Amino acid sequence: MKPQAVSVPISKSEDNRAGYIRMMWLSFIAIVALVAQAVVAQARPDSFADLADQVSPSVVNITTSTTVASRAGPRGVVPEGSPFEDFFREFQDRQGEGERPRRSSALGSGFVISEDGYVVTNNHVIDGADEITVEFFSGEMLPATVVGKDPNTDIALLKVESEEPLPFVSFGDSDAMRVGDWVLAVGNPLGQGFSVSAGIVSQRNRALSGNYDDFIQTDAAINRGNSGGPLFNMDGDVIGVNTAILSPNGGSIGIGFSMASNVVTRVIDQLQEFGETRRGWLGVQIQNISEDMVETIEGLEGTNGAIVTNVPEGPAKESGILANDVILSFDGQDVVDVRGLVRTVGNTEVGKAVRVVVLRDGKTQTLKVTLGRREEAEAAVPAVAQQDPEEPTEKEILGLTVTPVTEALRDELGLDPEATGLVVSAVDEASSAFEKGLRPGDLIVEASQQALLSISDLDARIEEAEDAGRKSILLLVHRGGEPRFVALGLE
Repeated sequence: MKPQAVSVPISKSEDNRAGYIRMMWLSFIAIVALVAQAVVAQARPDSFADLADQVSPSVVNITTSTTVASRAGPRGVVPEGSPFEDFFREFQDRQGEGERPRRSSALGSGFVISEDGYVVTNNHVIDGADEITVEFFSGEMLPATVVGKDPNTDIALLKVESEEPLPFVSFGDSDAMRVGDWVLAVGNPLGQGFSVSAGIVSQRNRALSGNYDDFIQTDAAINRGNSGGPLFNMDGDVIGVNTAILSPNGGSIGIGFSMASNVVTRVIDQLQEFGETRRGWLGVQIQNISEDMVETIEGLEGTNGAIVTNVPEGPAKESGILANDVILSFDGQDVVDVRGLVRTVGNTEVGKAVRVVVLRDGKTQTLKVTLGRREEAEAAVPAVAQQDPEEPTEKEILGLTVTPVTEALRDELGLDPEATGLVVSAVDEASSAFEKGLRPGDLIVEASQQALLSISDLDARIEEAEDAGRKSILLLVHRGGEPRFVALGLE
């Protein structure tokens, strides 16, 4: 007998049990959602009061005093020897505008980084000061001395002497900061005393004007007097030193810049140890590679790297690096651009032997360089080729009117006595040469990485480039002693 399927109805109690389980799942999901909302809420604090209480005792106001000379009495007002000269001198003396020196004061901010009294601020806050006074959150005031300063990063290290251990803050990892993270700026804006402002990281790795710039951009209110003050993360670690603002009127418009702590700590360590910075020096003049230069350099596949425009006496020349080499790698790190290479070299220990990979004549070579010290580097002396006697001529080529260097042109343009090449005497304003920035007075010393002694040399280089099917030619141009490469179209 075959078994028969039996339909068993679900009891009411079982139905209730299923509903209960479904309700439990819904409750669990609701709890997870609430926890997620709580985590999100934690990312935006209800108050910065606890953080401000934690860090404020370590932030200081800095007052500097400087002696400046006043303008000389009545000179420029009345002729010397005039019968009114004594009258104007007496008047200016009464107004405090005589020849007596006067005192000038300035305000800034800083922060303590050790219990024994080391204080960090901006170099421009204390530069040239005769007296420096540090005021603490408690109201105590102490005189400070300068341990060392670095104009390149605008960082200075001060020292105060205190009988009691001082409250201090520690540096955090600026590279760990993300765009959108909360930050807190503390300082002395516009001389108003201790003040706190909050914002976010607007962007990282900003460069303003220096080779070693690595700024954190923030919308936390930063004004005059905030210079040298700290920028904190939410853990109370210093991730930047407030240095500059971008503003049309001198007040905060939400674009402030703080030097990244990972730059500052390297500077501070050297200032503490040596009283000065000691940056690595490779000894080359370099330039970024533009898109139109890639096609003119054999073996180059993109714009990454830095092309060498000049090699003065120094570590690079001793190691065999040549002008026109493209530096692709330094001490195991790929080179992206000039700024990155300069920072990497500067952060490398003086005297260290490093491997430098260069592209030369379409092939890579690895050279070993022992770094010098940048601060001791002498001014670059351009290496020049010997010039054969040439009858001066003039010719218009690629929108440029050029003529070989003569003694008269050397004197007129202030060129080196041994300078060779072609002088640009005129530029067609409708040409690509004008668009690329070439101007009368420029000296073209190389074309296609070969020295130019005559106009026929340039003609030959252009013909070679055209025969090779190239659309542009690479020129090495000197202006005011500074070399740069320009890729000029041949069409």
